[in-house]
Amino acid sequence: MGQNRKTAERNLKLETTYEMFCEELLRTGGYKTDPARAAAKPHKPSRLATVRFGWSTFRVFPKVAVLEARKKLDQNVWAKICFGCIATCEKLGGRVEIDGFDARRDYGKPVVYVANHMSTLETILLPAVLVQFGQLNIVVKASLSHLPFLEKSAAHMGLLPVTRTDPRKDLMTMFNDGVARIKAGGSFLVFPQGTRQSGWNEKKFSSIGAKVAEKAGVPIVPIAVKTDMLPTREKGMFKDFGTVDPAKTVKVAAGPVLEGSAREMHAKSVAWIGGKLKEWGMA
Repeated sequence: MGQNRKTAERNLKLETTYEMFCEELLRTGGYKTDPARAAAKPHKPSRLATVRFGWSTFRVFPKVAVLEARKKLDQNVWAKICFGCIATCEKLGGRVEIDGFDARRDYGKPVVYVANHMSTLETILLPAVLVQFGQLNIVVKASLSHLPFLEKSAAHMGLLPVTRTDPRKDLMTMFNDGVARIKAGGSFLVFPQGTRQSGWNEKKFSSIGAKVAEKAGVPIVPIAVKTDMLPTREKGMFKDFGTVDPAKTVKVAAGPVLEGSAREMHAKSVAWIGGKLKEWGMA
């Protein structure tokens, strides 16, 4: 049975390449897995599927470290490596649906993206998407950016470390370093929930992204993600990698470009993300 599945994967007429993904995303403002480019049936949840998919996300870090050492790392290379999680999802019979980025494409200037945080998957998947619309920076917990193999490559990946334990210090970091990067032409991705949450609670969605956007004089683009294909374990050493279920479609949707005061942008982004998650049956 396993051999037959491997044979079927090798006989796929076409696999999605990074270049094909970029072309469709920029042309249409979205991307949807073509059945001809994915395994006919989703793999069943299993340790093997989890290991295969987990490797497609974890390998991003050693790859960028090696390329940084060889002075070949830039944002497009980083995005292409991150795209590997989409390709692996399709090889496992999973489906990826991305839409709503036409408004972001047409805006063409730096923005602050605010997204809900459901699993580890979106932290790898979103760079593959967002880099297509310009220089990208991402707010991450400090411990991640200071890993030995990431510290030197953090600049090329646009990582901005924050404590997540001292809100005041984090806000000042965003106001100083974050705003400076925006004014230099880069956009920012912020996960205002801080930690991963399988459900939706708007009270835990902070206004830090909206405050930074107001300070920098740029709009917000809300992003809703449904990445429960890769759940977070409640216990255990590898909490980032619960049992993968390729039958659950990965969904990413971008909302409108929101302008106004921090209060107005925050309220509109929370309402939009909450509405989209409710539409998907996640809230």
